[in-house]
Amino acid sequence: MRCMSCKTEGMIDASTTYFAQLNNCYVIIEHVPCKKCDQCGEEFITVSVMEKIDEILERIEKVSSKVFIMNYHTAA
Repeated sequence: MRCMSCKTEGMIDASTTYFAQLNNCYVIIEHVPCKKCDQCGEEFITVSVMEKIDEILERIEKVSSKVFIMNYHTAA
């Protein structure tokens, strides 16, 4: 896979933290799988992972408090 920012070939498997602001709370999802460029550090989340994140956010919106922190692997 080629980095969309710097165009190098050095994408590695990694994990990141995803932040979202919903209407009634802030959500932090830790350990989200991603690809990370070993040259510039840019992170890319795949479509399938983003779809899971969207599902997680829909569930959280129904039961949320002000701040919600969770692990991606536990919620996905």
